[in-house]
Amino acid sequence: MLQHVALELDPAARREAEEFWVLLGFELVEPPASLRERSSWLQRGSSQIHLLFSEEPMAPPQGHAAVVAEDYEATLDALRAAGYQPEQRSEHWGAPRAFVQAPGGHLVEVMAAPPS
Repeated sequence: MLQHVALELDPAARREAEEFWVLLGFELVEPPASLRERSSWLQRGSSQIHLLFSEEPMAPPQGHAAVVAEDYEATLDALRAAGYQPEQRSEHWGAPRAFVQAPGGHLVEVMAAPPS
């Protein structure tokens, strides 16, 4: 099981990034006191996203996090309504998937189902 993914983010994009991950079904959780000033944590089930604040954040051009959406079409609709532009991709395993750029420049793959 992958427990968390840490993504660098300009602190000015914190709220926008938190709202983005909420659209994907994550909820804000309190990080340990020693990390509160430099990160924001979100959780869905047992998986977490750690947003690490950085004055010079780096987002890899092809690296990405992938999330299985509980309701794929509703999730894409919510992303579009919030101003994001999910890009549909090939269905390699017979399930729809799309890529969207999160605040901070990170790519996120939204999947209707995991590979089987």
